[in-house]
Amino acid sequence: MAAICVFCASSRTLPQRWFDLASRTGEELARRGHTLVSGGGRVGMMGAVAVAARAHGAHTLGVIPEQLLVREVADLDADEQVVTPDLATRKTVMIERSDAFLTLPGGLGTLDELFEVWTTAGLDLHRKPMVLLDVDGCYQGLLFWLRELVEPGFVRKDALDLLIVADSVPAAFDAIESRLG
Repeated sequence: MAAICVFCASSRTLPQRWFDLASRTGEELARRGHTLVSGGGRVGMMGAVAVAARAHGAHTLGVIPEQLLVREVADLDADEQVVTPDLATRKTVMIERSDAFLTLPGGLGTLDELFEVWTTAGLDLHRKPMVLLDVDGCYQGLLFWLRELVEPGFVRKDALDLLIVADSVPAAFDAIESRLG
């Protein structure tokens, strides 16, 4: 069993298919016996992952900064909730408490969390698996742009290769589990 941190959107106004993806992710995480580490909100995809994970027996840990308790409507049903003083501390706690990271579609906050984890891995501050779930090519533009930054030397190829890209929920968990051993 691993503690898997899931980064995803907290928006309430997404098409239903993204909430369904989040629910499938939470269900698969639980089915495989993992613990969910999340951003601690109960809305958007973040909430859908947590609700589905708990409904299928997973332990859930929510990490939420004090200033977002109301805005993201804290997941009060989390088995464990950590309230941090700010966003930077939230990311630090999430990294420390997780064995692996799975990024679903999301916006600026999701990308911020992904890049924080990816940058620290690139600096060899951790060796935890990182998987990007690229459903329907959601992240293809970003991945293309990042690959283009390798040749001029802005991004190291070995750092780029640390991110595993999967196209389905089962493939994402298979990739994480194969790297955790």
